[in-house]
Amino acid sequence: MAFEVEGKLHRLFPTEQKSASFQTREFVLEIPDGNYPQLVKFQAVQDRCTMLDNYKEGERIKVSFDLRGREWNGKYLTNLNAWRIERAGEGGGSNNQAGNAEENFPTDPFPNYNEAPPATGNFDDLPF
Repeated sequence: MAFEVEGKLHRLFPTEQKSASFQTREFVLEIPDGNYPQLVKFQAVQDRCTMLDNYKEGERIKVSFDLRGREWNGKYLTNLNAWRIERAGEGGGSNNQAGNAEENFPTDPFPNYNEAPPATGNFDDLPF
């Protein structure tokens, strides 16, 4: 599953060598979400660890990632594996992924119901 999201690079961790042939690098993205921004941790693996070298904390970036899950010792783990990072606003094309879900909602979530045709029927039995 591929997704995209934009946000501010909140924290950038150094690359960790997990074994002789495997390395990871984690980073945290601050994603706006109303009054409470979300701090979401991503990881880059192997040769993709170096794609973070060109970015600094505080920069706005767009992350393309895959959602991965597995079971380990009776626990379920979820990883957000980044496979592309670019500065926010770069690139092109249409984005209808996770980071742009708000585009699927109408521009006015509370339309003017005074213009709607009058309802017919008895609504006195509503429980509220």
